[in-house]
Amino acid sequence: MKNVLYVLVGVLAGFVLAGVLVFVSRAPAGEPILLQPAPTQAPIAVHVVGAVPRPGLYELAEGARVQDAIDAAGGLLAESNMDTLNLAALLVDGQQLVIPYQDGREVTKAGDVVDLPSTEDNNSVATSEPTGNTDAELLNLNTATQEELEALPGIGPTLAQRIIDYRDQNGFYVVEDLLNVSGVGQSTFDQIKDLVTVY
Repeated sequence: MKNVLYVLVGVLAGFVLAGVLVFVSRAPAGEPILLQPAPTQAPIAVHVVGAVPRPGLYELAEGARVQDAIDAAGGLLAESNMDTLNLAALLVDGQQLVIPYQDGREVTKAGDVVDLPSTEDNNSVATSEPTGNTDAELLNLNTATQEELEALPGIGPTLAQRIIDYRDQNGFYVVEDLLNVSGVGQSTFDQIKDLVTVY
């Protein structure tokens, strides 16, 4: 009787062990985890010109500001006019950032900064009557072409196209409407406000 009991216990233990082996062998192995590289944003290109040591085209991270572009170009020259700069303004791809010189200073083609002759020089003789900016000489924002807009200081191809897109959708009723165009900050507006009209 004991022998039969031992045999039954052995058979049951064998079944249990076989069941465990079958369960383990059929357990799903799972999917391997693939690590994806962190997404990186494409850099923006900004053309820095004017009163900086190294004017040129610079690639900056998305969200860069005017101060970042100035740093990339070597900082400001002593002859720069910081009063018109908004160092916290965001930059946009394709923007031309013009760093102005102080009044009465300009840079030559050789890269030298020179003083402009005074307009009050008694030795100079005017050959024609002074003419102020008239509406005929101003660029009409509502009719200007892409090329004409790009000729304005601080306006590159991208900003010129944004101005045209804004004009097509809204029209310009006052010159200050330019500030509603994405990428036109106060410093850029100050450079061109006396060169454009809406009439």
